[in-house]
Amino acid sequence: MIRVLLADDQPLVRAGLSALLNAEEDVDVVGVAADGLEALDLAAELLPDVACLDIRMPGMDGIDVAARICGPGASPAVPVLILTTFDIDDYVFRALEAGVSGFLLKDSDPEEILRAIRHVAAGHGTLDRTLTRRVVAEYVQRRRLRPVTAARGIDMLTARERDILLLLAQGMSNEQIAGTLVVEVATVKSHLARLLPKLGVRSRLQAAVWAYQNRVVTVDDTSR
Repeated sequence: MIRVLLADDQPLVRAGLSALLNAEEDVDVVGVAADGLEALDLAAELLPDVACLDIRMPGMDGIDVAARICGPGASPAVPVLILTTFDIDDYVFRALEAGVSGFLLKDSDPEEILRAIRHVAAGHGTLDRTLTRRVVAEYVQRRRLRPVTAARGIDMLTARERDILLLLAQGMSNEQIAGTLVVEVATVKSHLARLLPKLGVRSRLQAAVWAYQNRVVTVDDTSR
């Protein structure tokens, strides 16, 4: 059972998301917050498997909450999925720096939202595909991030792991990667489980940033 904390300042959104998630056999909404401070308290009290946070909330915004509960100093860390109507680059940049596991727009299909929550709970993370190339590449460029252990990291990857990293950096889900490479989803998951530790990252979102940061993949690569 995936225990989820929801935080959104709009009652209809909270009710709709709660109904969507609680209708699933493997998901249980254990807490609902109307503002950032309440979300922070509930995250500490409940230690959910995933915290789904809106960005703009009274008291404290979702990204500031995320920095507290999933950032480097968080112990234990609670994985965060930012679920918002805003796709403004600066918000996404702040979310990446806060250490979130995923960023998804609220107008995504219900199945995509459910899949994202399951991915984050499993430690894989997710990023809206329409945002990945534009946002991650620009994030790396704006922050002037230097390559980190690129030679050693990429040399440790198998050919198949490199293929998966390239597709992952485009924002593809495990299912989409499996379809592109004509393999089973379980095979993709198995490769990812070995790939992430080799790069020294914890989630597929961090792996995507790593790929752009170390020029394993570029915007030109992902536009083909």
